[in-house]
Amino acid sequence: MKKTIRNLLGLLAVSAVFVACNKDKEENSMSTSQVMVVHASPNAPNVDVRINNSLALANVAYPSNSNYTQLNSGSTTIKVSPAGTTTNVIDTTVNLEANKNYSVFAVDSVSKIKAAVVMDDLTAPASGKAHVRFFHFSPNAPAVDIAVTGGSVLFGNRTFNDQAANPSLASFTAVNAGSYNLEVRAAGTNTVVLSLPNINLTAGKIYTVFAKGFLGGTGAQALGAQIITNN
Repeated sequence: MKKTIRNLLGLLAVSAVFVACNKDKEENSMSTSQVMVVHASPNAPNVDVRINNSLALANVAYPSNSNYTQLNSGSTTIKVSPAGTTTNVIDTTVNLEANKNYSVFAVDSVSKIKAAVVMDDLTAPASGKAHVRFFHFSPNAPAVDIAVTGGSVLFGNRTFNDQAANPSLASFTAVNAGSYNLEVRAAGTNTVVLSLPNINLTAGKIYTVFAKGFLGGTGAQALGAQIITNN
């Protein structure tokens, strides 16, 4: 009888170790994603951002962005509210894929504010290259082309928030590193609506450029462009 009890206790001990090892393995293998949040709504106030109901960012001003934050992959709730309140103007759930990177933009005028979620491919550029992409986040501006000053079009016929319907428009384009003078033109014309001089693209870096503000806006809400260094 004593021998049977000793054997049973031994089996229980081995089982406990096995369960503990499995638990540690599950915890260590938990998949993660990275998320950047960008305030791109021209007339919205400073905002707080809650991720899975926990305050992640406080008092974020337009047109600034956070660093990437590592989160558990899977279904993730993102809520945006005027700073100091819990009145959510954006309440969205996104499915974060394991080992992927994302940007979440708060876009449009404050009365229509919404989330624009894009995947960020942070694969390192080839030697001597930079990666760049463009988003149109000026709510009342018409379709535009982004071109080298007096030269070729880099991003053609872009409309407000168009990557929402066509995710391929969130892809990065490889360009030679260097300093560029760019211009925003009315799509399909040579009419320049905004000049973007001295845009420096460093080899090995990844950039997002987005049109911000309102056509005809003034001050902080004037039509312009914002550059984010993703990596």
